[in-house]
Amino acid sequence: MADVLRNLDWSVLTNVLISIIPAILCMTIHECAHGFVAYKLGDPTAKNAGRLTLNPLKHIDIIGLVMLAVFHFGWAKPVPIDMRNFKYPKRGMTISALAGPVSNVLLSIVFLFLYGFFFPLLWSSSFGEIVLQVLYMTAYISIAFAIFNIIPIPPLDGSKVLYSVISDRAYFKLMRYERYGMLILVLLVATGVLGRPLSEAVSFLVDKLFVIARGAYELSQLIF
Repeated sequence: MADVLRNLDWSVLTNVLISIIPAILCMTIHECAHGFVAYKLGDPTAKNAGRLTLNPLKHIDIIGLVMLAVFHFGWAKPVPIDMRNFKYPKRGMTISALAGPVSNVLLSIVFLFLYGFFFPLLWSSSFGEIVLQVLYMTAYISIAFAIFNIIPIPPLDGSKVLYSVISDRAYFKLMRYERYGMLILVLLVATGVLGRPLSEAVSFLVDKLFVIARGAYELSQLIF
């Protein structure tokens, strides 16, 4: 049995984990941010539903997780928000919706810093390389998650932001097609129609933010 385990190709499992772990973290932070900001603005719906938690099982949408791990674009289980609890409903909904993507950008910045800072210490070992891959993939997937979610197609965050700039009548007409939104998005990403432009946008932004990793690397060199 030991010989069988030694001869197994663990690279496939490792590659899956390198994508799945960052995807779960990005989803969890994203949804917590929605719920927390909504709560601070006066809506306790997410809190009452038990969604103000870092327990990923509360936030994972299986199809969205697979999409995020495979294509780097996906979604989580939406946090319930009742905009009637906001003093200013449209403003509250917009800020709550933007909280998710903003949290992902901040998460990406943190992990790019960690990637650059620990690179000199980890790059020379096999385990260290895996840790660095997880750090980088978390930064990359987090940016991808942010960009994907600002697309103004229901039920993504962008459709909630769109609510603040269009009439109520137009918005509720748009939301009639929410049930078909994810199917449309899956097809667009899987066929490359949407996936390629999104990938280019993500790569561009990650490249611009990579200056943080370089700065962290230089700081690490000074310290160690």
